[in-house]
Amino acid sequence: MAREDDKVEAMEIDGEHQQAATTAVLDGFNADYLRIYYGKLFPYGDFFKWLSYGNDGKHPGCDQSYVGRREFSFTLENDIYLRFQSFDSVAEMESSIKEKCPFKIDIGPVYSVDPAKRHAYAQSGNNVFVPVERELIFDIDISDYDDVRYCCSGADVCMDCWPLMTIAIKILDASLRDDFGFNHILWVYSGRRGVHCWVCDSRARRLNNEQRAAIADYFRVYKGGENTMKKVSLTGAVLHPFLARSYTDVLKGFFEDKLLISQQLFASEERYQKIIDLIPDENVASELHDKWQGNRRSSISKEDANATRWEQLKSTLQSGKHKVLRRCIEEIVFSYTYPRLDMEVSKHMNHLLKAPFCIHPKTGRVCVPIDPDNCDDFDPMTVPTLSQLLGELNAADLHTDSENGHHFCNHC
Repeated sequence: MAREDDKVEAMEIDGEHQQAATTAVLDGFNADYLRIYYGKLFPYGDFFKWLSYGNDGKHPGCDQSYVGRREFSFTLENDIYLRFQSFDSVAEMESSIKEKCPFKIDIGPVYSVDPAKRHAYAQSGNNVFVPVERELIFDIDISDYDDVRYCCSGADVCMDCWPLMTIAIKILDASLRDDFGFNHILWVYSGRRGVHCWVCDSRARRLNNEQRAAIADYFRVYKGGENTMKKVSLTGAVLHPFLARSYTDVLKGFFEDKLLISQQLFASEERYQKIIDLIPDENVASELHDKWQGNRRSSISKEDANATRWEQLKSTLQSGKHKVLRRCIEEIVFSYTYPRLDMEVSKHMNHLLKAPFCIHPKTGRVCVPIDPDNCDDFDPMTVPTLSQLLGELNAADLHTDSENGHHFCNHC
């Protein structure tokens, strides 16, 4: 007869039948879990090597002070915030993280002097303490798309709306490589509702604020606020080559093949009215509205209604008498699909950004890298959580060291 604890799904570990109750860790996020993560799993060596950019060796070209001039900030339990942390070695960084157990780690710029000793230079009055290097960074949150997604809102996300983040990765990654010639680009899942981009080329790290702002503005198409009807304005006789490429290669197909159906954009009057409002000609807008209102009781399925009404809108705007409105089709697609950047994050060298491999305190998920070449396959719902990782540690400990019972469990 099955025991009560056998209700927990069993595990198979190297062919041995183990009960998940033995190794499972209760879902959640707390300092005890985090200490084990920092003690056993955080990739200190690779993390430090990345931010050293070759300056952690013995060769004559190394700037031995480089890493020690990088700012880190820690957010501790109870929202205690420590800025201007710095470390001269991976051992020093590892020791500090294990000791302080930060709930969040942010990475800032490399300064002209050690940020932890900045007060010693304050008396000179020569503006000695200034940022001199910082990755070009981008921050994109799904919550900024709330006006075009109907499945979720705020920090919530699902696989019907997450592809908007995938599209952002595709658009920005291609342009950063093809238009700007950058090669060393790291994409990271934020742990909850978005993605972060780190452009790590030495040329990118040395950009000043004006140059960063110019690059950010290059990507700026979506300019509307919450109360702005028209959020995208595509000017000029023809689209800029970058925008034309984005539209043809990525945005148009995504809008018509996926977003149209997944978000049911024409399924109700409230939803299609938001699209009609983007048409500047009131007569055309009224014509479409009346047509769709008139056949709302038709036998067309909701899926067919989305595709049918979109084709009707395109046909109307592309007709000979409305040639001036043809650009409106592209503007609608851009309004619903184009990346929405947090511009301020990209413009300033001293802006901090959450470090890869942190654990998001709200979801417990690891901020893992995303391969831009396979970003279509990335599912944020399958990203490991802190408790899942600790459960796997338990399973490994049971398998290799079961005789002394050294493992973390719910009853410890």
